[in-house]
Amino acid sequence: MKQTLYFSFIFYLLIVSCKKEDKISQTFEKFSIDENLPQNDTIKLFSKYPELKLYKKEKLESKTRTAYIIETTALFQTDKYKCKAVLKNDTLEISLNNNNGFFGNGVLVKVFDDNFLIQDIDPKTLHSEMKFIETGPVYQKLILNKANFQKNDTIYGFINYNTKVEKFTKDFRGYFKAVVK
Repeated sequence: MKQTLYFSFIFYLLIVSCKKEDKISQTFEKFSIDENLPQNDTIKLFSKYPELKLYKKEKLESKTRTAYIIETTALFQTDKYKCKAVLKNDTLEISLNNNNGFFGNGVLVKVFDDNFLIQDIDPKTLHSEMKFIETGPVYQKLILNKANFQKNDTIYGFINYNTKVEKFTKDFRGYFKAVVK
């Protein structure tokens, strides 16, 4: 009896340890710095408009628009994106998303040590979850107004990102700003 139980336990551990996990493709790049981004015409223009309200009960974190990003795919084109920036230890996480509380689409940019990583948010997740899908980046460029950020700093940026998602190509390009939380 003990041998059977022992064998079953070892067999279970082997199965669990051999299980493959979905791994997200990660491509690290260096970002550029342009201290003049806050004076960019596009940023000045979208800063004059109120923040987007993506659903009725949404609490707006900013009075003015935080992003003007155009996403183009074979299926649709949209410019309804918001920017949020959160500092977690030594990593700045910039969310460029259009989450309406039920589903969202966009990217999460992680900035650390003069490098950045872009992860595509899975639009099929529900109830404010954030999951990522595997993509094949073709081109990615990030420009920020400075390299080091602290909480309550305002970040200004430009993103130009092209990637292959499943059977189509996604082009994600535009300007953003946010107060680092």
